[in-house]
Amino acid sequence: MNRAATVLLTALAPLSWGTTYAVTTEFLPADRPLFTALMRALPAGLLLLALVRVLPRGAWWGKAAVLGALNIGAFFPLLFLAAYRMPGGMAAVVSSAGPLFVIGFAALLLGQRPAARTLLTAVVAVLGVSLVVLKATGALDAVGLLAAVASTASMSAGLVLTKKWGTPAGVGPLALAGWQLTIGGLLIAPLAFLVEGAPPALDGAAVGGYLYLALAGTAVAYWLWFRGIGRLSATQVTFLAPLSPLTAAVVGWAALGEALTALQLAGMALAFGATVAGQLAPRRTEAVATRVTPAVDGRREAPEKVVARRGAAVEG
Repeated sequence: MNRAATVLLTALAPLSWGTTYAVTTEFLPADRPLFTALMRALPAGLLLLALVRVLPRGAWWGKAAVLGALNIGAFFPLLFLAAYRMPGGMAAVVSSAGPLFVIGFAALLLGQRPAARTLLTAVVAVLGVSLVVLKATGALDAVGLLAAVASTASMSAGLVLTKKWGTPAGVGPLALAGWQLTIGGLLIAPLAFLVEGAPPALDGAAVGGYLYLALAGTAVAYWLWFRGIGRLSATQVTFLAPLSPLTAAVVGWAALGEALTALQLAGMALAFGATVAGQLAPRRTEAVATRVTPAVDGRREAPEKVVARRGAAVEG
């Protein structure tokens, strides 16, 4: 499969995540963010484990635990905490800074030096999302802001470590997603019951909403996301993340009757342009950053980390 097809399939993940707000507000019980996070993660993880029937081995128990905690167990609760304590637009802006976090973690953990174009593109993405989602109303909450920053940092660190560690020979992204979602869900479960108590009563709409989030918005989406991480550079993947708030804005306009101003449309154009520009990595640099080697059983292993030589800047 060529790179353009890989990018398009990976982009389906943030596109599906962009529908989460509408599903949550229209179909799910109010004020149950941790229960919602649990219902997204654990059923999806157990389903994927049942499909692949592969468990981690050796050092991968520890690696899967770290990735599950960063990408799911910490990310989901922090994300919902930020959403409940801050204006949604501000939380989305902080999350759109993910490419900047990934650039920093890639420099620390992968030895990749970002090019000026990559940094500029990341700033443009944040600016574009800001124009789409920021509104004048809503007070800034310190705890919510810290939670938003921590959630973005957690997901970004998990993305870079996923790229750094790859996957064991013979193990694909479906198993990797299943491990992390299950571990993350098990971490969220005691917190959800401790903070929010017993599960709420669910009507048909809520059951349908949770099924959609668990299947399309989590199981399939995270499989595509980790698949993309294995085939693209870390910064290429994270530059797809602004598609999530853009999708949320479009769904709000199309399904919830929310208006879009000319300034928001301009912001959409900027953010989408940054997303496209983030995929235009130089071929030579990309090959260094995402080289793959064949596994013993004939399958392709996940990309191994290759340190750029002779001072070549890895742009992603």
